[in-house]
Amino acid sequence: MQLVRQKEDFRRGGRPKAPLVLVAGLVAAALASGCAAEEAPTGRHGGKAAAGPQAYGNDAARALAGYSAQLKEAQAARVVAAKKWKLAKVPLAAPAPPAVKPKITNRPGFETDGGDALPPVFTTVPTKDRIVFLTIDDGAEKDPALLKMMRELRIPYSAFLSDYLVHTDYPYFKRMQGLGVTLNNHTLNHRYMPGLSYEEQRHEICDQQDKIEKWAGKRPRLFRPPYGNYNEDTLRAARSCGVKAVPLWAAEAFPDHMEWREWDRDLHPGDIVLTHFRGREDWKGTMPDMIRQVMKVITDKGYAVARLEDYV
Repeated sequence: MQLVRQKEDFRRGGRPKAPLVLVAGLVAAALASGCAAEEAPTGRHGGKAAAGPQAYGNDAARALAGYSAQLKEAQAARVVAAKKWKLAKVPLAAPAPPAVKPKITNRPGFETDGGDALPPVFTTVPTKDRIVFLTIDDGAEKDPALLKMMRELRIPYSAFLSDYLVHTDYPYFKRMQGLGVTLNNHTLNHRYMPGLSYEEQRHEICDQQDKIEKWAGKRPRLFRPPYGNYNEDTLRAARSCGVKAVPLWAAEAFPDHMEWREWDRDLHPGDIVLTHFRGREDWKGTMPDMIRQVMKVITDKGYAVARLEDYV
């Protein structure tokens, strides 16, 4: 059985302790609404007026004006929030998500013998846009300031949760979900998956699927194995209970530095950034400190943060 190992943290013992989506579809919807104009207006003689180019043009113009106003309002709010939360720069706004999600495939060298029949494992989403995706793992730290900060900054992120950490405060993560954050699977107990049998792995993954669905109301589509380590049994087990994809990461954020997977120690379009729900007990800073650090890096390099689930 092929083993794919990402990190060795498990050897040290113990366990690691709403966003704005810009909807370009408004314009398309406005154009489509021109069809309704065929039935609404009437001509001088009581017949239906032709919807003509001007009617379609007016609808599109209004939609574009509304969309532009939304962008300006969002950016103004982001400027105020950046100053309040002491960010070095105002975060860049992500472009509207694609109408059709890109095809996700295994990163070369990360596949198992099961090939394309199993959920793909990847560290970067295929896109040419200068965007990255922020993901937060585990669930040990439940800092209310994080929820407020991310809502006011309008920075999207995705959570990957382990039940042994989050079960003490499901309402915190329900509030997070209510702000537009997708809650994904990171196993029940954060165990080293390749060291478990297929049935044990299935228990860790599938029972977490059931738990999240029960208390959050939605079954996760995405799964991240603890430490980034997995084998074919991991992916088979994940597939058996509804997992569609396995996003890992290209970079990891801490309150005082970044760690990189790639040789050039840089960001690339579509990179997934990992960090953790942790506080001063685990690292040198708070969750807001970590956000300030990672957003400085992302913004300095000319990238915006987009919502992972809009692309995967």
